Amino acid sequence: MINKTKTDGSRCEFQDEQGLALALDLAKRAAAQGDVPVGAVIVSQHGEVIGEGFNQREATQNPLAHAELLAIHDASTKLGNWRLESCTLYVTLEPCVMCAGAIVAARLKRLVYGAVDEKAGGVQSLYAICQDPRQNHRVICTKEVLGDQCAELMSTFFANVRMQRREKQNE
Repeated sequence: MINKTKTDGSRCEFQDEQGLALALDLAKRAAAQGDVPVGAVIVSQHGEVIGEGFNQREATQNPLAHAELLAIHDASTKLGNWRLESCTLYVTLEPCVMCAGAIVAARLKRLVYGAVDEKAGGVQSLYAICQDPRQNHRVICTKEVLGDQCAELMSTFFANVRMQRREKQNE
């Protein structure tokens, strides 16, 4: 359960950090399986985790197995509804164009992400799909929550990938 308010009744900021911490744990599972470390968690308006996912493209050989899509599918299945209008998605990396489109299509209320993705980000870096006024739905977006930790996980993962490739070349 993610707390929504402080004991004095005021809204607290740590809820976003708690959601991103859960997503980071999932991202580490992706990395342990050899996939890009992205994790995603969907939380209901009541603070319940109703969907989760982590990248599984390598494990499934499915280009659609992004953390966000798996979390959206999980939440929609649990709710029995494709509209996630009162929910928040927490994800460790700025969603790509495909995932940003799915976030809009699922009518998520909020998106909170950690690291900015300057090469493939569809929320702010390359495009602004979640905020595009031409869309029939817009998503409230918060960026760089636990951004340093999320970026560090990505950097470490890709440094290890590069090191493994060098070792194979030297064999």
